[in-house]
Amino acid sequence: MTIDKSWTTIRRRGSSNEFWNGLQHFLQMVKPFVNDRGFIKCPCRRCLNNASHQLEDLESHIFRNGFMFGYNQWIHHGEPATANAGTTVAGPSGGIHERDEMFDVLDDIISENADEDAVGGPSSNEQYDDLFAALRSELYPGVSYFSSLNFLVKLMHLKVLNKWTNKSFDELLKLLKLAFPKIDLVESHYEAKKLMTKMGLGYNSIHVYKNDCALFWKENSLKDTCPVCSESRWKLQSGKRSGKNVPHKVLRYFPVGPRLKRLFATSKTAKLMRWHSTGKSKDNDVIRHPVDGKSWQEFDKRHPQFAGDVRNVRLGLAADGFNPFGNMSLSYSIWHVVLTTYNLPPWICMKAEYLMLSLLIPGP
Repeated sequence: MTIDKSWTTIRRRGSSNEFWNGLQHFLQMVKPFVNDRGFIKCPCRRCLNNASHQLEDLESHIFRNGFMFGYNQWIHHGEPATANAGTTVAGPSGGIHERDEMFDVLDDIISENADEDAVGGPSSNEQYDDLFAALRSELYPGVSYFSSLNFLVKLMHLKVLNKWTNKSFDELLKLLKLAFPKIDLVESHYEAKKLMTKMGLGYNSIHVYKNDCALFWKENSLKDTCPVCSESRWKLQSGKRSGKNVPHKVLRYFPVGPRLKRLFATSKTAKLMRWHSTGKSKDNDVIRHPVDGKSWQEFDKRHPQFAGDVRNVRLGLAADGFNPFGNMSLSYSIWHVVLTTYNLPPWICMKAEYLMLSLLIPGP
């Protein structure tokens, strides 16, 4: 009997009826092979057949994490080890090798943004169409090991590391397209930035009142004047608004929720996020982490319901102003608000990769 396994390689699981139907067929097929406790090995990309679950958990794991790579003969799920005829496994279109690292990145992004009840059926993920198109596109004809998206991400990383200006990045893109006419690459930094935003690397711009009275946000988002001081939202020239609306100040907000979800997305960091409940110092005279302090203990007494779940996240906030141009004669400054996760142990929570920039507040 021919077993269609092409659904296991579908990347956009949330928006694919084919993946959902294939998963349901797989669960029906393996039902006779569960053990006496109702458990069977899980072939999701996190368990890799090393852990066993009941069928309802198997469904959730495969839908959220995807089907493991390379498991073409389902020997742990009822398929004879010699049965290799008639088995079809389709790879991603476009010729890009399925182990391109960006496949796993997009899978993580979709899993983070999926609704907690998404296992009830597929949902729409059309917002990722551009990302998957760039991922399945060869950077250059014949270069199947490097996707257009992978190259763009690495190029943007170099821009940040070496402090390239947006203009210099645009000039580089023009040069690459001139030297390699068939290269599949965006036209400008603006287009690259829009693509990166869909990967969770963007921010929300919120206009600020001229005199810092409030934000043009929520109920004030559509207003053109400040409800407190009546100042205009926009910069004026000779008392009139210019052709292009330019706000006086712009606050940048970097969403915190998706980054906190990533900390619980892997078993290693998820375990570290519970360290504060078990790592308290046994010496009452030693404070090596805020959990050892009286403030933490007092907070637990005042909020016993919150303290009762060790997975609840505790954040520390730090803010300071700095001159972004390195010229102290300029009066302009920016206040950056940084969060640190105190659930983590002291040797990790203050490392740069675990500090979260949440706000950039424009100064005077």
